[in-house]
Amino acid sequence: MKKKYIWIFSLIILSAFIFCFSKAIPVISSGYKMYQNAVKENSVESVVDNIKEKEGYFKLNTIPEDYIKELIQSEDKRFYYHFGMDPIATTRAMFHNVMAGSFVEGGSTISQQLAKNMYFSFEKKMERKVAEVLVAFELERNYSKDEILELYLNVIYFGEGCYGVKEAANHYYGVEPQNLSEEQIGELVFTIKSPNNYNPNVYAGEGA
Repeated sequence: MKKKYIWIFSLIILSAFIFCFSKAIPVISSGYKMYQNAVKENSVESVVDNIKEKEGYFKLNTIPEDYIKELIQSEDKRFYYHFGMDPIATTRAMFHNVMAGSFVEGGSTISQQLAKNMYFSFEKKMERKVAEVLVAFELERNYSKDEILELYLNVIYFGEGCYGVKEAANHYYGVEPQNLSEEQIGELVFTIKSPNNYNPNVYAGEGA
């Protein structure tokens, strides 16, 4: 009897796997095409070069070490150890999304967030997530972790038209990134979660 239940349970698991795999194939295919179209029009190398050539581009060593530590702790704890996608964070996000019955958590790494900012819209679509992961893999193959982090810090959105830590520090506090206080560092890291809802000016207005 016990063997019968094990066999039934195994059959259910296998059926669920086959069902999920069949549903995933079209999404993966569509995401791959999205990735191909994006890099065909503008290669990863050319987009990276364009970012670096923008006025105000800053180097990683001009950012306070405390900011970088807090950012990694908040956004991508295993940044220096994964290959562009964090299987642990992705699995956790998938579980939470299934439990919630909607897209409530992304599980994106810093490399994926950079890929999204380089090419894609912020629509919560699985095809876009697939394309984003493929660009992240390409970034990881061709650039060091510090190069990826530097690019990310130059393009990430902080609300009110501010892109990159330098613009955000100038706009919200009137200082250069290296002069950010511990409190300001915490506020800017928190802003990334939802730039239009969590930026320092929103919280200053709520506290007034």
